[in-house]
Amino acid sequence: MQSLSRSALESIIARRTPGFSLESPLYTSREAFDLDMEMIFGRHWLFVGSEPELPEPGDYITVNIGPNSVILVRDDDMQVRAFHNVCRHRGSRLLQDPKGITGNLVCPYHQWTYDLTGALIHAENMQHCVAEGRHNLKPVAIRNLAGLLYICFADNPPADFDDMAAELTPYLTPHQIGRCKVAHQNEIIEEGNWKLTLENNRECYHCSGHPELLCSLFHFFGETKDTPANQLEDLRRYEAAKAEMVGIWEESGLPHRAIEKLEGRPTGFRIERLALEGPGESYTMDARRACKKLVGGFTNARLGTLHIHTQPNAWFHFLGDHAVTFSTIPLTPDRTLVRTTWLVDRDAVEGVDYDIPHLTEVWNATNQQDGSFVRWAQQGVQSPAYEPGPYSQPEYMVDKFCTWYLERLQSGMALA
Repeated sequence: MQSLSRSALESIIARRTPGFSLESPLYTSREAFDLDMEMIFGRHWLFVGSEPELPEPGDYITVNIGPNSVILVRDDDMQVRAFHNVCRHRGSRLLQDPKGITGNLVCPYHQWTYDLTGALIHAENMQHCVAEGRHNLKPVAIRNLAGLLYICFADNPPADFDDMAAELTPYLTPHQIGRCKVAHQNEIIEEGNWKLTLENNRECYHCSGHPELLCSLFHFFGETKDTPANQLEDLRRYEAAKAEMVGIWEESGLPHRAIEKLEGRPTGFRIERLALEGPGESYTMDARRACKKLVGGFTNARLGTLHIHTQPNAWFHFLGDHAVTFSTIPLTPDRTLVRTTWLVDRDAVEGVDYDIPHLTEVWNATNQQDGSFVRWAQQGVQSPAYEPGPYSQPEYMVDKFCTWYLERLQSGMALA
């Protein structure tokens, strides 16, 4: 494939037609991928995990994003900290495993040792380095959003995270994520560009391809002159179910108004509480709860779903009985890691209150189906016959995602 200059990329970005998909090089070229890693994943707030993944002091996870490897660790004061996974001696990676528990952070090469606050506490034959205090681990900016952990590699991270936190915290707090535990986590690699993964998530125009998900999810797109009768029927049923749910949400003190700030800002997000089909309790094949013990001290399982997505790499579902988080990490121009984590109340007992196959059935199937959709889309955008196509009304959030993405590239390139 012919390499692209920065000026060629700038031209492709500038000539994008609103309401249409992106040109092929933005999905396929190494140059566009490298630009994405620099301007998007190098400068914006990224969701990387949740507090339940680090329940006790010394618990850690490592996250690899582009050239960066990051340690998230809970210290003895129960604060979650983030550091570059790089020894300050000669640069060795400190931790190799994706998760674990440790008393101190010890370099496997020369045994330089750091405490859980990142301070260098031992360097054999080089005690002066400890005394100087100039060789502590390099911190990474981290924010805890009601139990959701975000990091940013920029020297000056986007300040509008505070606005997002102020808007989302009242919605998230009742679910008490910090009182949850990890029931299950899995990873898949989708054979497509990270933007195709996010675009696929931002619409349900394709949701007829998710039969398991549609057992609990209403399938409608709103009302237009082209809306078929069966979708209008689904819309009417959803409106009736939501009217009933509003009463339950308000009685439970749960905010439910949709907030959408997807473009025109570095930290884009959307949140909305939605009614689910039938019993309306959970994402299961019968739409009933997957865990007997509810989260957050809730007494009513019929709470529908609190749906959130944040730019550029995450989406979430919070229910009365559990929560599901999704994090995406670009690996190459045509490979993307999707990490899914199921959270339940920390006192729930596996085999008594829940079982993993039942809890994960719907989203495991949906993830596999989405992986196929993304792979086929990647194959298509690589074809010489591909040209940007128009988005439908149900795909308006895909258009907003692409608009946000190009805004952030243009803003970053102007400052470069």
